[in-house]
Amino acid sequence: MTTGRASSKRRVVVGISGASGSAYGIRLLEMLHATPDVETHLVVSRSARQTMQLETSVSIEQVEALADVVHSSVDIGASISSGSFRVHAMVIAPCSIKTMSNLAWGNTGELLARAADVALKERRRVVLMLRETPLHVGHIESMLRVSQAGAIVFPPVPAFYNRPQSVADIVDHSVMRVLDLIDIDCEAAPRWGETSRALLAAATSPLPEKTTQGTPHA
Repeated sequence: MTTGRASSKRRVVVGISGASGSAYGIRLLEMLHATPDVETHLVVSRSARQTMQLETSVSIEQVEALADVVHSSVDIGASISSGSFRVHAMVIAPCSIKTMSNLAWGNTGELLARAADVALKERRRVVLMLRETPLHVGHIESMLRVSQAGAIVFPPVPAFYNRPQSVADIVDHSVMRVLDLIDIDCEAAPRWGETSRALLAAATSPLPEKTTQGTPHA
């Protein structure tokens, strides 16, 4: 375990599972790292390490350097596995079906699910950036169970009203929305009704009609 900034700050646990979309977890850590009053605790599953290598050019060492405290995914005795260790919130980004199902059905043998289960029983905010499609009924039942337990299931569905110019724009918007849910201020992307009138006008104006080249009829 590594330690960083003072523990008097708001503690946010960030979990990264093996689902596709590790960019969400990395960007979340970057935004929280830039927030002075937040202390981050990171758990990266074994599958997530492999996914990260496949999807990004960022090393696990670079990702861990963004966190204040790093916990092994098999360390079931870590501080975040206890309800007496106060945290502000927990976000799993991305969240795999396996991780969500473990949480839904009480399979908390590894730290990622255990920390989220503890946060829920202590009535703390837990956000799951679920990355899977399509869904069968078993997935939906697990979504219902974790929602009933108090978690927020947040599939990172992209918004297009802000005219994203890159994948990074899409990721930023979803991560900003997640930070809204845990009451951490971040202005990483345009907001509907709060951005420039020109951008909103462009986003909501009708598409131009197609024109046919040639000699018009008399």
